[in-house]
Amino acid sequence: MPDQVKTVTLTIDGKSVTVPEGTTVLQACERAGSPVPFYCYHPGLSIAGNCRICLVEIANNPRLQIACYTRVAEGMVVQTTSDKALKGRQDVLEFLLINHPLDCPVCDQAGECWLQDYYMQHGLYDQRFNEQKVKKPKAVPIGPTVMLDAERCILCSRCVRFTDEITKTGELGIFQRGDRSEIGVHPGTQLANNYSGNVVDICPVGALTDRDFRFKCRVWYLGSTNSVCPGCSRGCNIQIHDNREREWRAHIAQGDRVMRLKPRYNPHVNQWWMCDEGRYGYKFIDAKRLAQVQVREGDGLRQGTWEEGLDLLSGILAQMRDTAQLDQIGVILSSHLTNEDLYVAKRFFREVGISQVVFERPKPGSADELLLQADRSPNAKGAQALGISEGAAALLERARNGQLRFLWVFTQDLTELFGEAPVREVAQRVERLVFQGTNANTTADMAHLVLPSAVYAEKDGTFTNFEGRVQRLEAALSPWGESKPDWRILTELASRLGVPLAFADATAIFAELSQQEPPFGGLTHQALGEHGALLTVC
Repeated sequence: MPDQVKTVTLTIDGKSVTVPEGTTVLQACERAGSPVPFYCYHPGLSIAGNCRICLVEIANNPRLQIACYTRVAEGMVVQTTSDKALKGRQDVLEFLLINHPLDCPVCDQAGECWLQDYYMQHGLYDQRFNEQKVKKPKAVPIGPTVMLDAERCILCSRCVRFTDEITKTGELGIFQRGDRSEIGVHPGTQLANNYSGNVVDICPVGALTDRDFRFKCRVWYLGSTNSVCPGCSRGCNIQIHDNREREWRAHIAQGDRVMRLKPRYNPHVNQWWMCDEGRYGYKFIDAKRLAQVQVREGDGLRQGTWEEGLDLLSGILAQMRDTAQLDQIGVILSSHLTNEDLYVAKRFFREVGISQVVFERPKPGSADELLLQADRSPNAKGAQALGISEGAAALLERARNGQLRFLWVFTQDLTELFGEAPVREVAQRVERLVFQGTNANTTADMAHLVLPSAVYAEKDGTFTNFEGRVQRLEAALSPWGESKPDWRILTELASRLGVPLAFADATAIFAELSQQEPPFGGLTHQALGEHGALLTVC
């Protein structure tokens, strides 16, 4: 029998709470619904205990104690809102603000600054400091992604501990002494590890800001939507922050709807972090998007309509079905499609009678021991769980040998995987090359018919990461131009072909998917929650 966890019962603001032995008072206060303020504490980092803002009053103890470092004890009585505790926090805030510039209106952290928040909750004192503030370096780029304003730093040391304990790269340190102390990079180095953006996330003030997001948009104009990063097979949980309050086509946003990505806590996948490749890889959402149906006419592509495109495609498929030529059709799906897209595609092609259906992964990249996976597929595991074969090379070879008349490619730019010359040869050999995807690329330029589809940020659905965890993504944006989710394109095409395939939304698709596909058995969008759930069979 495993040893039972020892517990401790204490009283916090008159409420009895029982917690595991070794719990800090700060953690116990959060569990009791009496949270205390903190700057230096972070659940993913070691305890430093140097900001002192988390002061609480403990019975029979003459001095205030910092809640982040103090361990609970049986029978302990804690007061988080006593006059003594509140006065202590006010004094700490006054000390922190002695040399802090009061430039909130021009600070990029305004609206997300814990100094602002805690001052309104615990400060509101009469200013007593009339001396000259200590001047420190301002707007100093310390790496490709991060800007430092040393005057705004409160020396919480979160960023230092992150580079020491999480990335283990140790670029940052605290230099000088006393009120001259400041954060900086060690001589001859820069903050250039693949997780540097996380120091901006954990900085509680405006000392470290994101060079990509800096002065792009005030945070109170941002909307937030939960999603999953499509950058690799890890499937880090993220929030998509988009500019909802101002017209996104205005010059203020420079045509960009997505302002930034932030990591979202998931203890099973990425904890509190995300890599820089995923964080700054969002630009494709609004760059070089395919916005309209395009039909080849002569040597070029012209703009068409959905009616024209779907009628043309359904007519070709119907004719090939009627003449028993479906064995001359090849389909290359993508591991960037959601489980819902893949399931509808599997059903559609099975109902039509097309059997040569595979999926392809993007070109692999670098990996590390923290989060980043070499497999740049967000949903290869989902495609495998749905029983879809992998590998486009054989289909392309058949097309080059004249054994395919029709090739339908989803999302992937095949020239990045197989080279431009072989793919161009395929495009010339087949009678129809259809590209259904999100962004303009060389494969789309070669196609006879281009169907614009929605990116992950415009979709509801799920991805399955490399560990078999099915995770929910929600639509943050409306589809670009006339683009549509892939599953909707296929259901509209099915109605033209008389194929019984109709769904109201992604939730309805997943409900059927979980009933028909054993690895997904028992799962629902609602049951996935915020942290996802493992496949029944991985």
